[in-house]
Amino acid sequence: MIRLPVAGSDDYLEIAPSKIVAVGLNYREHVAESKGLDMDIREIPVEPVLFAKTPNVLVGPGEPVVIPAFLAEYRFTEPRVDHEAELAVIIGRRCKDVPESCALDYVRAYTCFNDVSQRNVQKSDVSGWFRGKSFDTFGPIGPVAVPASGLPDPQNLDISCRVNGITKQRSNTSNMIFTVAALIAYISRNMTLEAGDIIVTGTPSGVSPVVHGDVMEVEIAGIGVLRNPVVDEARS
Repeated sequence: MIRLPVAGSDDYLEIAPSKIVAVGLNYREHVAESKGLDMDIREIPVEPVLFAKTPNVLVGPGEPVVIPAFLAEYRFTEPRVDHEAELAVIIGRRCKDVPESCALDYVRAYTCFNDVSQRNVQKSDVSGWFRGKSFDTFGPIGPVAVPASGLPDPQNLDISCRVNGITKQRSNTSNMIFTVAALIAYISRNMTLEAGDIIVTGTPSGVSPVVHGDVMEVEIAGIGVLRNPVVDEARS
């Protein structure tokens, strides 16, 4: 469980989702970029591309993202772990089959998220993206939870990611293929969303590898900066 300060108050929001539903390929520029990453991507999706991240990925602001030591056993020629800056949506109440027209009424808060991804595993696992996205600590979240009332238009937020102070990603949520409202409606048609569940809405182009000693900063206008160092797990 992660406790985030609630922006504009003295309260904290306890984050312990039953599920984290992530969205892939939700910015056109990232779709084009993904083709270059040899991820078998062919065209702009006609429906949201969903995958799961498990709750064990969650870490708070300032906590390290740990690259698992066992990955060395694979002897990847070019091991690669990437940052992915994303807007996270925290659901406020149980919902199913939500119309897009009122979908934002079910949002409790927004925050920053870093969908850290191990590309070699993501590309090679027969079952898909699940394992390479769900290693422990591969989901930093924060630095605060902004109530939905504090961000009435989630489709006009500047979003960026810096590594060691150098900007790698820069876009605006207006460039999403599927809006936050459309995602809530689509996901809730496929599965019941519970209070506290997290929807991670996709990353813009500019993803790049990170290694031990790097510091990642995800920044979203109106929310703040989520900063996390990267470390290699000590080998036993």
